[in-house]
Amino acid sequence: MSRELASHSDEVLFALMSSPDQRQAEAAFRELYARYAQRIYSYCARILGSRYDAQDAFQETFLRFWQSAQQERTMTNVPAFLLRIARNLCLNFKRDNRAVTEFDEELHGASSLTSPTVQMEQEELRALLHQAISLLPPEYREALVLREQIGLSYTEIAELVGASETAVKVRVFRAKEKLRQLLAPYIEELRSSRSQP
Repeated sequence: MSRELASHSDEVLFALMSSPDQRQAEAAFRELYARYAQRIYSYCARILGSRYDAQDAFQETFLRFWQSAQQERTMTNVPAFLLRIARNLCLNFKRDNRAVTEFDEELHGASSLTSPTVQMEQEELRALLHQAISLLPPEYREALVLREQIGLSYTEIAELVGASETAVKVRVFRAKEKLRQLLAPYIEELRSSRSQP
């Protein structure tokens, strides 16, 4: 059944999730999950910074998504709807003042470089970047993650966060500027250490 569902649009699959045929409803859910799970988890992980909190928000997102399909509703944009659920949950997690101090290499893709020195530098830079991103104001961090890591357009981000497209562009620009300022001393130190014999 999953092969035949793979050719269906998101909207059709969402409608099938409310089917009285439980097997068909679950198969439609599994297909949408397969399409968007990675994107939603990636968003949660980068916004929350902790894989444990991200896993909680991720699971709750898909639970609420399933529940919403059981109600009478028409769906026009499944990925935006999923991101909206995830965003609200992540904001709630942040509001609850959960500590976000963990850095998990899984979230940022471990490098398979051969030189141990280069690999160590890359890991150090990744950790610094993660730390710098966590220091950004929440609205800058979210706009940057949605644009650079999730790959949404400015228009999609504006719709998701309820801001103008211009405001989103400014947030992304300022986030990048702030990251440059935060990372500049470390990058300069790295360059000077490479130039020394």
